[in-house]
Amino acid sequence: MVRFRHQRHNMARRGAGMALFVAATLTATGLSAAPASAITHGDLDGEAHPAVVLVVMDVGGEPATRCTGTLISPMVVLTAGHCTGEEGEFSGMRVFAESDVESDGTYPAAGGPNTVEASDWHTLPGFTAGSFTQYDVGVIELAKPIVLTADKYGQLPGVNSLESLKPRAATTFTSVGFGLQRANSNPNGFQIQSAVVRMVAEPQLLQINTANTGPQSLLLSSNANTGGTCFGDSGGPNFLGSSMVVAGVTSYGNNGSCGGTAGVFRVDRPEVLEFINHYLA
Repeated sequence: MVRFRHQRHNMARRGAGMALFVAATLTATGLSAAPASAITHGDLDGEAHPAVVLVVMDVGGEPATRCTGTLISPMVVLTAGHCTGEEGEFSGMRVFAESDVESDGTYPAAGGPNTVEASDWHTLPGFTAGSFTQYDVGVIELAKPIVLTADKYGQLPGVNSLESLKPRAATTFTSVGFGLQRANSNPNGFQIQSAVVRMVAEPQLLQINTANTGPQSLLLSSNANTGGTCFGDSGGPNFLGSSMVVAGVTSYGNNGSCGGTAGVFRVDRPEVLEFINHYLA
């Protein structure tokens, strides 16, 4: 099982430096909604979902943060809006197509054999950092194609097709991402586990169209039984059941230990599909 939260994962420093940064980020966010990161209590995905890629964003020409995304065509990656950001936030962007991103020794720099630079990236109109959960979807255009067999690309849902979903065990998802595997506090201090590998979990739908979710989000389980998302899984897909239909992208979490629940931004809303299909065209 995998668990991931919807927060971008800062990667300016590795090891102890990164752990301190993540701890500071989680402390600052407290119990409020915060962008998510990695899958916890999950399993290694291997080559089951090759369309799910790691996204590294540059600030000032240097690698700064990371997210997850889904190839929905050879040239287009679907991700979260807080991963494409506000205009001018990022100076560059690239995707890594391996399941074990660090295996070739090039991460997080450009130039690896399975690394493709972005030619442009776009965020759903209306997005701001202060209200990201309402407009949290973005697309990345690639400079060259990543070719998979047709059945391996992520698929878009139909307009408002999630409206009939039933909460609890009646509806499960396949969540995939490159985020943290663990992020928790204990008497000995904050602990973090962050292997940059693609992982998978199968959370359940807890809420849809409630006061907590609004009309734009889903609330999924995130615990040791079902797995869930964590820091670094932001933007990654939540496939409906065992299909390749991306019901939503990982958006936010409600606590710093990647537990309890995870918020997913719905892709099935008409204005969201119109935005995505513009770049697919």
